[in-house]
Amino acid sequence: MTAWPKMEQPREKLRALGAQALTDAELLAIFLRVGIKGKTAVALAKDLIHQFGSLPRLMSCTPEEFVSIQGMGLSKWAQIQAAYELVKRSLEEGLAQDSIFSSPAKVKEYLQAKIGRLPHEVFLCLYLDSRFRLIECQELFRGSITQTAVYPREILKEALSRNASALIVAHNHPSGSPLPSRADQELTKTLSSALQLVDIPLLDHCIVSGSGFFSFLEAGLMNDSYTDE
Repeated sequence: MTAWPKMEQPREKLRALGAQALTDAELLAIFLRVGIKGKTAVALAKDLIHQFGSLPRLMSCTPEEFVSIQGMGLSKWAQIQAAYELVKRSLEEGLAQDSIFSSPAKVKEYLQAKIGRLPHEVFLCLYLDSRFRLIECQELFRGSITQTAVYPREILKEALSRNASALIVAHNHPSGSPLPSRADQELTKTLSSALQLVDIPLLDHCIVSGSGFFSFLEAGLMNDSYTDE
């Protein structure tokens, strides 16, 4: 890579133009640092993204999947995972500092980064304070690829223990489509009613997939607008 013209080297390009000017492959190449025989780091990065199909899928791959690629080892996998975790923590810190309503896009970005690519279904609770800032995001239930057992009583207990003033819940659909099932709709209705008994509003139920996002609030399916249709 050092034989390239300066402005074609990812690090030099980043210094001169900023990180936003780099392609996905060029950003990834900075973490890979070096290529392999016959391939620059950027070419290797392009191969990796192509192999996994997308950057998010690469970021969420297992160590076994990663090291199966020629030239890839656990140290490179660990570097990429560390960078990905920093992104998720940065997004979470932002939600803790500002009202979730000040930037709904941040909630979406955070949830997609956190659970959008998981191979198993998980159910998250985002506990909010009186100013709708994030107190904590908790993975409360974990299930198979098709179903998660969710218990409203457990959610109420955890919300009360954190003195939460409001709640957002979210889960992922590993199968791909973020559209809610009938069971998802019934759960939302049951949970919202249960939380009303302790004066904790359920603000939204978000469903995340690798390439999609569904919000009950945005769809008009929360509170008084929720129907059985």
